[in-house]
Amino acid sequence: MARLEALAGITETPGSLTRRFLTPAHASAMEQVAAWMREAGMSVRIDAMANVIGRLEGETPGAPAILIGSHIDTVIDAGKYDGNLGVIAGIEAADALAAEGARLRHAVEVVAFGDEEGVRFPSHLLSSRSLTGTVRGKELEACDADGVSVKAALAALGHAADGLKQCARKEREIAAYLEVHIEQGPVLQAKGQPLAAVTAINGAARMRVRVTGMAGHAGTVPMALRQDALAAAAQMVLEIERIGRKGGNRLVATVGRLEVRPSAPNVVPGEVLFTVDVRSPVDAVRRGAQERIAGALEKVAAERCVTLTAETYYEMAATAMDRRIVATVLEAIGAVGAEPLSLASGAGHDAMAIAQRWPAAMMFVRCKDGISHNPAESITREDADIAVRALIEAVRRLDRSL
Repeated sequence: MARLEALAGITETPGSLTRRFLTPAHASAMEQVAAWMREAGMSVRIDAMANVIGRLEGETPGAPAILIGSHIDTVIDAGKYDGNLGVIAGIEAADALAAEGARLRHAVEVVAFGDEEGVRFPSHLLSSRSLTGTVRGKELEACDADGVSVKAALAALGHAADGLKQCARKEREIAAYLEVHIEQGPVLQAKGQPLAAVTAINGAARMRVRVTGMAGHAGTVPMALRQDALAAAAQMVLEIERIGRKGGNRLVATVGRLEVRPSAPNVVPGEVLFTVDVRSPVDAVRRGAQERIAGALEKVAAERCVTLTAETYYEMAATAMDRRIVATVLEAIGAVGAEPLSLASGAGHDAMAIAQRWPAAMMFVRCKDGISHNPAESITREDADIAVRALIEAVRRLDRSL
C-alpha cells in the first residue's frame, strides 16, 4: 500500500494523479517500478515500447514465464489503484516467491504496460499488443493533441521505434498471463467478497462524431431558422443513451467527450465533436447497437438540417479468458479463504491483447462503491493482502499444472 501511495505521487499535475503514456511522469514511474523490481530480486529490462519487464528466473534459465502484468498509465485526475495495483501486486508476489529461496519450474515475469487507457494518443493497448507482435509501424505515427507522435514521444524517452519488432515475444516464452485489477464496479462489494475470477472482457468500439450546423448570433437568429449543432448533438446523445438502456445488462453506450465550437455564450454553436463508446460481452449485441446508433444519428441530423460525419476508430472483439487459467484462479481464491466468484469485465484491460496469443485470466479486487477513474477510488489493506496471497497461490498452482 505504501508503494501504491508513492506511485500515485508521480504525476503530471500536482494535487491530482494524471500520468499519460510516454510523458516525463510516465518515465519517472517506469524508473520507480524498475527499482522495486530489482529490490524484489528480478532482472529488469525496458523494451522499445517502454514496457518495464522484471524477471525472476526459474530452475532452468530461459524457462517459459508465468507473466503477471497491468498498466501504470492513468486517466486524467485518476484514482491510485487502476492498473497500478496489478503491477505492484505482481512485484510483491515475485518478492515473496524469491524470499522462499526455492525456484519454480517456470520463470515469473512482471510487466508494467503504458498505453492501456488510450488518453494521450488515439491508440489503445499499444504496449501489451507489442508483446504479441500485432502493432503496426503506422500506428506509431498517431499524434497527441500537441501534434507529437508516438514515435517522437518514444524517441524523447530514449526508445527507438525501429526496435518495435524486438518487443514481440516468442510463443514458447510465455506459459500464462495473470492480471490483478480493481473491479471498477459494485458487484463484489454487494456480495461482501474481496475477489473474483474474470471469465470474459467486454468487446468495445469507439466512434468520433462531428455535427456541423451554422454558427450565428444568439440574439438575432430566430429559433425556427437555426442549425444549432449543439442542440442536435444533445438529441443524439439522448438517443445513444436510450439505445444503451434497451440493451439491459449486456450493453453500455457512453458519450464521454464533447467539444463545442466556437464555444461562446452569445453564439449559436456551429460545430460539435463528440465520442461514442459502446461495449458488450456479446459482439453481435454490440454490433447491432452500433448500427442502431448510426441510424439514430443520421435521423437526427436530417431532422435538424445539420451535417453529420461519424467514424469508428477503434474496435476490439469480446475476449474470453482461458478456462484452465480461470479455474486455477478460482481454486487460488478458495485456497486463501474467500468465496470463489466469477464475473465478466465491463472494462477493457491489457489481458484482452495478451489473450489473443497466450492463455490469460484476471482476478478482480473489491473497490469501494465500485468507483474508478476517479480520485475517490479506494481499496482496503485487507483486500490488497488477500489479493496478493491469492496471486501467489495461483502462480504456484500454474507452475505445477502447466
